Amino acid sequence: MHFWCARMWTKQSPVLPSLVLVALLGACAGRPENVLLPVSAIAPNTSKVDMLVATMRRADTTSGEMYSGERGKALSFANIVVSIPPDKTRKIGEVEWPKKTPGNPATDFVAMKAERLDLEQARQWVRSDADVTPKRRVLVFVHGFNNRFDDAVFRSAQIVHDAGTPIVPVLFTWPSRASVFAYGYDRESTNFSRDGFEQVLNLLAKDPSVGEITILAHSMGNWLTLETLRQMAIRDRRLPAKIKDVMLAAPDVDVDVFANEIDDMGSPRPNFTLFVSQDDHALAISRRVWGSTARLGAIDPTKEPYKTQLASEHIAVVDLTKREGDDSLNHGKFSTSPELVRLIGGRLEDGQIIDDWHEGLGDRMFRESANIGMATGEAVGLAVAAPESIVDPTSRRHLSSEADELKGVLGDTVTNR
Repeated sequence: MHFWCARMWTKQSPVLPSLVLVALLGACAGRPENVLLPVSAIAPNTSKVDMLVATMRRADTTSGEMYSGERGKALSFANIVVSIPPDKTRKIGEVEWPKKTPGNPATDFVAMKAERLDLEQARQWVRSDADVTPKRRVLVFVHGFNNRFDDAVFRSAQIVHDAGTPIVPVLFTWPSRASVFAYGYDRESTNFSRDGFEQVLNLLAKDPSVGEITILAHSMGNWLTLETLRQMAIRDRRLPAKIKDVMLAAPDVDVDVFANEIDDMGSPRPNFTLFVSQDDHALAISRRVWGSTARLGAIDPTKEPYKTQLASEHIAVVDLTKREGDDSLNHGKFSTSPELVRLIGGRLEDGQIIDDWHEGLGDRMFRESANIGMATGEAVGLAVAAPESIVDPTSRRHLSSEADELKGVLGDTVTNR
């Protein structure tokens, strides 16, 4: 299910101004609220993802949202169980959102359980789940810009389920107001969340029941991930040995900043894998907005200086340019490609370092390393963090009127889908 209604590229207008784009994208988004209120109904052949959620968001006690987009005073935890409809009724890589609440487990992603935990209960959850998981591998997912709490939960569940490998799923969700006009707030929220994310990584790394840790970050979540790893390395003079792999999906990052982040982490450090796509339109807008010469998630890894730079740092690159994306900005390919998600799962299950991908599936991989950068700027024009990001009701009302005006001005540069 997709909500994009803007077409970016036309002969008359090669790139829409970023604020025009976000207005159009946000105006046609819509989703029911309170989807995390647990349902009692069950359906045959469904699957369940039982995850630990760690967050720096403020608890929301007035609705079924569980956590708001505002900043909390401290790290908090929850245990959420998501039911996923039968594979034969859904397309791998998609999140089936309920059209209304309560959702139907036979056709929709729904919450079966949603309970807050204290720190000791969170530790107990990790131990109990890791003890029954082969090889005791933990996957930590960090979402991107413009995500509600339920966005992050359902996307994390989709990735874990579609990867098809036994792992301990942990979601780290940081405060996002889920509005395209709150880019600055979201960006600062990643900085606000660094210490909380460090606490989570240390909690996992110090737990004897945990074998290995893999981090998968998307969009603005890459900045939070790299900043946190950098500060851990500086503080402790090395990163925890249990953090084996770090996957950076569609990072809107200046290449030079990433080089500094990697250098500051020292050695040894985790294996890094970068997912790039030269047709990522969100990153193209970002490049123009920020005046950047290159954004990390849109480089061509066969070209210099990137080829040599990446090789020197032993950073793997998976080029998804030839893969079709399910969102019109091609910014969420990593999670919506069934083959790629399953390939990631297979690599994790086999315990292989994610740096020797086979050619095929149209995805070229190049081992290289980066004096490139994970950068500060995630463009204001990035209206996606996961392919189905939405905006809050207040912003949506504002965006809707803006979009109506813009459609009259832009004419055939805008189409409805």
